[in-house]
Amino acid sequence: MKRFSIALVFAAFATSPVAAQDFSEGSEAKTWNLYAEIPATFEAEVVDLLCTVAGDCDNQCADGRQLGLLRSADNALVYPNKNSQAAFTGAAVELAPYCGKMVDVDGLLIEDEDFPIKNVYLVQKIREAGSDDWVKANKWTKAWAKENPDAKTVDGKAKGPWFRRDPRVQATIAQTGYTGLGEEADAALIKELFE
Repeated sequence: MKRFSIALVFAAFATSPVAAQDFSEGSEAKTWNLYAEIPATFEAEVVDLLCTVAGDCDNQCADGRQLGLLRSADNALVYPNKNSQAAFTGAAVELAPYCGKMVDVDGLLIEDEDFPIKNVYLVQKIREAGSDDWVKANKWTKAWAKENPDAKTVDGKAKGPWFRRDPRVQATIAQTGYTGLGEEADAALIKELFE
């Protein structure tokens, strides 16, 4: 029930009408040529999403928690779901040192008035509010490699993308199959698609 409630709150944030503001002035964000991307730089507080949205604050800002940006200009909750690296990896590693602090961010905002896509953000640079020094948001793969030094390497070199080597992903697949529906469902799908 709690997951359902959280999903409803996120849907409300995503679809709530907010006066459109232009955050592109001064942005140096590099384009990804993604649908509905807009360069955007703004000031925000880095917040723990479960605490902010659902009141689950017992482990606020702990490792593994998703972080968000509570934008100062309009009090909108912005969901940073990617950093500046080519892999579509989350931004929580980048934002974690700033949890509970005010920051300036620069990146790409994904918004589309014709669809309920609002306030999805790809953070490329971050700095503590008042600082002149930007930090590139590109630490995720190094942090992952440090946490998973034995994740399937051959002669000391990584073999395959991180998500194919990640022990958490492998454990989930072993438990629920590739589709999340179990080995039987996987086998039926493979047979239907490839045989």
